[in-house]
Amino acid sequence: MSQPSLKQKKKNEPGMKYSKESLDAEKRKDSDKSGARLSTQGSQELTVPKTDSGGYPVRNQWSRTSQSPLTRAPSVDEPRSRNTVVKAPNSSSTSLTSSASPSQHESPPLQELEKLVSPQNTQIQPTAVVESLPPTPPELDSRRYDPSDSSPHNLTRELRQDPRDLQLRDYAHSCDSQEGISKTREYPRTPPTEWKSYDQRRLQYSTSVKVDHDCMSEVQQWQRQQQEEDEVDEAYWSSVSMLYEKIPSCARPRPPKPKHAITIAVSSRALFNMVDDRKIYEDEGLEKYMEYQLTNENVILTPGPAFRFVKALQHVNSRLRELYPEEQDLFDIVLMTNNHAQVGVRLINSVNHYGLLIDRFCLTGGKSPIGYLKAYLTNLYLSADSEKVQEAIKEGIASATMFAGAKDMAYCDKQLRVAFDGDAVLFSDESEHIAKEHGLDKFFQHETLFENKPLAQGPLKGFLEDLGKLQKKFYAKDERLLCPLRTYLVTARSAASSGARVLKTLRRWGLEIDEALFLAGAPKGPILVKIRPHIFFDDQMFHIESAQKFGTTTAHVPYGIAQKHT
Repeated sequence: MSQPSLKQKKKNEPGMKYSKESLDAEKRKDSDKSGARLSTQGSQELTVPKTDSGGYPVRNQWSRTSQSPLTRAPSVDEPRSRNTVVKAPNSSSTSLTSSASPSQHESPPLQELEKLVSPQNTQIQPTAVVESLPPTPPELDSRRYDPSDSSPHNLTRELRQDPRDLQLRDYAHSCDSQEGISKTREYPRTPPTEWKSYDQRRLQYSTSVKVDHDCMSEVQQWQRQQQEEDEVDEAYWSSVSMLYEKIPSCARPRPPKPKHAITIAVSSRALFNMVDDRKIYEDEGLEKYMEYQLTNENVILTPGPAFRFVKALQHVNSRLRELYPEEQDLFDIVLMTNNHAQVGVRLINSVNHYGLLIDRFCLTGGKSPIGYLKAYLTNLYLSADSEKVQEAIKEGIASATMFAGAKDMAYCDKQLRVAFDGDAVLFSDESEHIAKEHGLDKFFQHETLFENKPLAQGPLKGFLEDLGKLQKKFYAKDERLLCPLRTYLVTARSAASSGARVLKTLRRWGLEIDEALFLAGAPKGPILVKIRPHIFFDDQMFHIESAQKFGTTTAHVPYGIAQKHT
């Protein structure tokens, strides 16, 4: 600003303003303005910084007015005078001056500036509004609208909501305020005792509506097809459940745990009569044998020599379960054979046909099953193969070769009867050595001399202990006379000369024998016919053959010195 213009303004009267023509002339003259002046009631003018489109001042780094104290914001501590009026830069009462260059712009003296900013000359017009400021974005409020809240803050928040949401809310509010809907509508609920199935509820509605499958979409058709399949399945299972309800319950008892059970391993040829099958194997080979078994897998096998013995074992188990429902000391029969797995179907069909409770099978596929006997914790192994029996005897397992009787004999179905020979069966072959090498006289003298010395145990002593343990369970329930298990000692010894040592040995072992028969060398066949045992164990084949002629099921124990003289 030039100095002559300031002197000319000092001569003007106080409160005098520029006319409209002078303002327009100055605007045209100073096209490149850098600032504006504010007119006050005094004779001084105040430069106002240049503003942008938002109303904010634009600082010029070359202008000294940007560093003047006039552009700073008024302090809070400074008192404001009502006589001073601050107008907007766009107001018509503001005089606009500009300097073409920084050299032409001159700041007023310090005393004049102090007068301009004095409290007496400052007056802020409260009606000045900056219109170029950008609008403030609305605040987001996630709180739910409460119609009862009529506070200004709530009304402002309501205006900021989406108009469509407000219309929906007003419509819901008007519906709730109508007469007759003041309370929540209640629907009747079916009590749990009256719930019905889908088929029962479907009968209550009309099914006369015909569905046009052409108009249905693929999803609807799939849903309808799935619904029809579910209905068919439900009808099927309902019919099956009705069928099972009519069938009497025949609960199959669970097998005992192997560590508690008395395991009896039986071969397939000992349990069933497979003489013809064995002949096909020996004459035509393994492949023809396998083909024959697959062709006749639905043909039931006939009972073998150990069949009645296994049935009697199951009867003892049933009696024990009656007295002791949680009993685990039971007989557990295992079908152990060297047949292939393809033969297993026929064996399973035959076992189920006769109602035998045999759950564990061992099919070795041509290999010897002897290696599995100890793994199955076998107490007794019965087979029709004498070589496998000898292998088991060498492994320390009680074993015997089964022979069927030459004629049919009636067996007792309510009591298991087991007959044992003495020497080389229950006892060791110590006395047999003396009889075979030195004759009967030396044998009698030896037995009388060592009458109080117990005999050593034989291969089947452990099986006799197992039978005695089960007998004591029945004795504890006062079932001695009705015990389903009975043991016999059938020996060729003489009671007077050598019988005392046998009885004292059994007593020392803590075993009880129900019947002791001393035959003194007489044939055993006629006595066994009277006993009718399910199985008779002996170590000499001429006693086996004698008993077999009378129809007794026998089991040869290949143990002792008698095998060398046979």
